[in-house]
Order: sequence, then C-alpha cells, then structure tokens
Amino acid sequence: MICWNEIKEFHIEEETALSLGKFDGVHRGHEELLSYLLEKKKEGMKAVVFTFDIPPKKLTENNNYRVLSTNEEKQYILAERGIDYMIQCPFTRDVMCMEPEDFVDWIVTSLHVKSIVVGADFRFGHNRRGDYVLLQKLADQYGYSLRVVDKLQYRGRDISSSYVREEIVKGNLETANELLGYPFFIRSEVIHGKQLGRTIGIPTINMELPAEKLLPPKGVYVTEVLIGEERYRGVTNVGCKPTVNHSNKVNVETYILDYSGDLYGLTLNIFFYHFVRPEKKFDSLEELKAEIERNIKTSREYKILQKCYKSIDIMTEY
Repeated sequence: MICWNEIKEFHIEEETALSLGKFDGVHRGHEELLSYLLEKKKEGMKAVVFTFDIPPKKLTENNNYRVLSTNEEKQYILAERGIDYMIQCPFTRDVMCMEPEDFVDWIVTSLHVKSIVVGADFRFGHNRRGDYVLLQKLADQYGYSLRVVDKLQYRGRDISSSYVREEIVKGNLETANELLGYPFFIRSEVIHGKQLGRTIGIPTINMELPAEKLLPPKGVYVTEVLIGEERYRGVTNVGCKPTVNHSNKVNVETYILDYSGDLYGLTLNIFFYHFVRPEKKFDSLEELKAEIERNIKTSREYKILQKCYKSIDIMTEY
C-alpha cells in the first residue's frame, strides 16, 4: 500500500474507488465501506482511503483528544485489508476552511475518482457544510457513482469510534473487540527499560506509545503478542509501575509466555482481550513476583473465544 501524507503528492492516474472519513479504529462500522472499495478493486479500480493526519476534533474542539488507532496502526490495518492507497491529508487551516464544492473538485480530480462510498453521517468542508447530498448532486458533473452506507448497530446502538472509545476507557475489552471486529491492539517499537523483570526471573518488553494513543485503564491485561507470524500469550501492564518507579509516565510492559529472544528495536502488535486487575503498588519485589505469577496463570487459562473477522487478515481468528 502507498501512503501519502503531503498534499503535493496527491495524484493518481488510474481510475479509483474512494472512501473518506476519520476511520479511527477501522471498526465494524467501516467494514462495508472497505468491502465496497475491494469490490470495485476487482473491477480494475484502485482502492483509496482518504483521512486526515490528525483528527479534526483535535484541532477544532479538544487538544487532548485520544485516538483508537495511531496513523501507523491505521496504515497497518488498511494495508492488511488490501487497500492500495491511504491518504493522511494534513489537516491545515486551509484545508479546514475549504468550501465543500472546492474540496470535491480537488479530491475527485487529483485522485481520478470514479466511485465514492461514504457513511450517511459523513461531513466535510468549511463548517461541515458538505454531506452525501452534495456528493450526489455533484456526481453527474464529475462522473462518479456514489454509495451511502447506513450505520451498523450493536445491541441497539450505532457502532462508532466514540462507542468503542467508551468501552475501552471502562476496561470492557470484550465489548470493544466485538465493536472493532478484531482485538484492540497497540503497535510500537520495543525499547530498553530498566530490566528489573530479569532480576525476578520475569523478563518483559517495554513500549512507549504516542501521547495521542488511547489506552485502557491502568492495570493488568490478558494479551497476545504477534512476533513474526506467531502469536504468544502475554500479561501486559498499562501504567506507571508504582512498585519500582516514582514517575507518573504511563508505559506498556509485557511478559511473553513461552518465549525467549531479543526483541529490542522490533515493532510488535499487542492484542488486548481481558482486564485482570487494577494497577497496584506492592511492598516488595517478592510480592510483585508472586502477583505476576498469578496473573500469568490467569492469562494462560483465559479462554479466548474463536471468532472470525474480515477486517484484518492477520487477525482473522481469536
């Protein structure tokens, strides 16, 4: 997949099928959009997803806005899904203030668009004045077809990034994973930590996440770690490690069951399944070790439901 993040690069010669939106989390509600693009790909068009490099809400409403998927994670998901081009458009003031008719002219012309698919709630352009009604009105003029997709529901509620975010913030990973259609995950490089885990016989890998990444509540989780094409069960702590650390900086630390090897510098995926316990400060390393061993037992025994999802080929069964 080709990923562009500079406006000057936006140009495709081949005919394309395009979907536009935030695609935060690339959840089940986005599935029909992606499936439509892949159907058009079979007809010879290139499949294109257009999104922004930062969520518009972060600039216009809330500077502390957290995303379900970082740009790198979103790129990873869409590449696995079979999308040909991902455009992470810089959300500049000029773009934000662009009239919707001008936005359509720019995108359709630059990307040689012959088909567009959007959600019914999609808005674009200055003051969010553009919508699918305007896209339909301009379709004949620019020579593209338009498909509008209604919201998918789960338990009587529209599936949305906000819905997924709420469940993750509560620590309800099982529900969040149902909404996503795959296990919530973080993707980051393994960095050097203090290596205190080695001193108690439980070596861990450490990851530092971008500030904009939404994380579940501080605590311990049943996880899996993808190393190459193999999955290993894990115990992951999200938090500040109060027993051995006096910093308030949140990081992610994982013990990988039944694995030994040097993973420093590698970029790995950690999939979250179940909240085990809140973060806790222990009086000694011995108490900490005993608790980690109990958590390891919990992770090993936790039954991960076998479900098939179409969203990400490499995540089809869990």
